[in-house]
Amino acid sequence: MAPRAQWKGVLRIGAFTCPVALFTAVSTSERIAFHTLNRATGHRVKREFVDSVTGKPVPAEDQVKGYETADGRTVTLEPEEVAAAVPESDKTLDVTGFLPCDQIDEIYLDRSYYLAPADAGAETAFVALREGLRKAKAAALAHAVLFRRFRVILVRPQDEGLVATLLNFDYEVRSARAAFADVPQVKTKGEMLDLARHIIDTKRGTFDPAGFEDRYEAALAELVKAKQAGKPLKPARKAAGGKVIDLMDALRRSAGTAGGTPSAKAPKKAPARSAKAKGAKEAPAKAPAAKSRRKAG
Repeated sequence: MAPRAQWKGVLRIGAFTCPVALFTAVSTSERIAFHTLNRATGHRVKREFVDSVTGKPVPAEDQVKGYETADGRTVTLEPEEVAAAVPESDKTLDVTGFLPCDQIDEIYLDRSYYLAPADAGAETAFVALREGLRKAKAAALAHAVLFRRFRVILVRPQDEGLVATLLNFDYEVRSARAAFADVPQVKTKGEMLDLARHIIDTKRGTFDPAGFEDRYEAALAELVKAKQAGKPLKPARKAAGGKVIDLMDALRRSAGTAGGTPSAKAPKKAPARSAKAKGAKEAPAKAPAAKSRRKAG
């Protein structure tokens, strides 16, 4: 059964148009979902909006939106006033420009959707756009009204179709400076860097999402299955407490378990002294000639 399109419209680049359909790329519908029940009766409970002061229920027709200002006052908005602020959709994905794929800051990427031709008549134009983007290694920057909001969208080729990714607005993305402000400027030593590279190289692989395990979802499934069968529940395993360890020792151990330590020359063993040498009086060693010190660069 073909998936149902979330949105249908026209992708437009100047005079070039192509009917397209938007399909869900990421869904959480397969996750385990719970209902909230009354423990005593087993009946499902429902939510009800009540006045925070009087405690009395407030019917839907008496509910309005409110925005609290910095000085503590509340601005009240009627439902029709909020609805009037929703931009009108013209069902157009309007491309405003193109940019190299390697210039895209991934922190701005939000939710992605698959973009496909809306009908057989759009296939030729769709393929031309897809292959043009692929050969140019470029992405199209577009905007449209989707799901009652104005959205900025990044369109990129993928497999036989296109992927449309909603972008976060600049005001929504927090500056990294605040998060990294307390990270010290530490100079990494050569041995530590070599060990880190060795661990990375021995653990290097390919991106395979099929190998990712949702442990929480798996634990919930086991819990539901056990309760349904009337089996006793397994006690939860406690996570081992973290220990403060030396970073170099940890890297060396990781390198050893990751498939061998980096190659290093073994220290030469000093030759055993003969019995004659042990009894003989050693001549005083000559002081080595002084060497000029090399200044650190």
